[in-house]
Amino acid sequence: MTFEKIIISPHNPQVKNAVRLREKKERDSRKLMIIDGYRAINLALNNRIFLKELFYCEKFFKRKGAEKDLINLAEEKGTRIFNLAGKVFEKIAYGDNPEGVLAVAESMEKGLADLPKGKSALYLVLESLEKPGNLGAILRTADATGVEGVIVCDNQTDIYNPNVIRSSLGTFFAVPVVKTSSQDAIRWFKDNSIKIIAAILQAKTGYSQIDYKDTCALVLGSEDKGLSSAWLKESDFKIKIPLLGQADSLNVSVAAAVILYEAIRQRGVDRKR
Repeated sequence: MTFEKIIISPHNPQVKNAVRLREKKERDSRKLMIIDGYRAINLALNNRIFLKELFYCEKFFKRKGAEKDLINLAEEKGTRIFNLAGKVFEKIAYGDNPEGVLAVAESMEKGLADLPKGKSALYLVLESLEKPGNLGAILRTADATGVEGVIVCDNQTDIYNPNVIRSSLGTFFAVPVVKTSSQDAIRWFKDNSIKIIAAILQAKTGYSQIDYKDTCALVLGSEDKGLSSAWLKESDFKIKIPLLGQADSLNVSVAAAVILYEAIRQRGVDRKR
């Protein structure tokens, strides 16, 4: 790791630019995203994401030298490295427990045509999710179950929100994520003969009663609003997860996990993306 002069001023231009990226408007206009934490940065590098800048502070390292290896790898790939004093790093880090590494990278603009295709592909559609933590948790499950792509429709959540990336533990970079409209997603599924499975509370069919072995798309909406009429009209199947207690809904990330694991149970748990 090349020795870097420690930046002690929060008014340093690079630090100020990183702080501005907390705002969605700034991220959108500059087409950049923040990647906070060791695991997220490590998976970004493993998935060939180029890091423009990496900020670090040894005071917060937790992995007995693994952070230095990560910094060295980023530096070898052409990343600009900045060593920050503790108070300065706290200014750009997220959460109450900083890990001592934070990176800036270009946004990954992908469309439906970029999604992997193939026999028995499995897609996950999320409509109008509002909480970054839910999207991040769902991305972890999508990665674990070998989903070919996550399609975020009409979303209230910025997919490049640093809390999405952080809560995904870096799986944001392991699963193709596309942002589009519900209408365009429906058209793409219909054009490619992909069956649409909508999860709704009012369905009569249980989630384990249908066949997930062929190429299909599982569609989930927000807990409070559910799915829009377009998905209800165009879906090939409507399914529900039985609720046996007094709660009237499941957290959307839990619902996604339940149904996706049923899909891979039917397909074989050794399935690889």
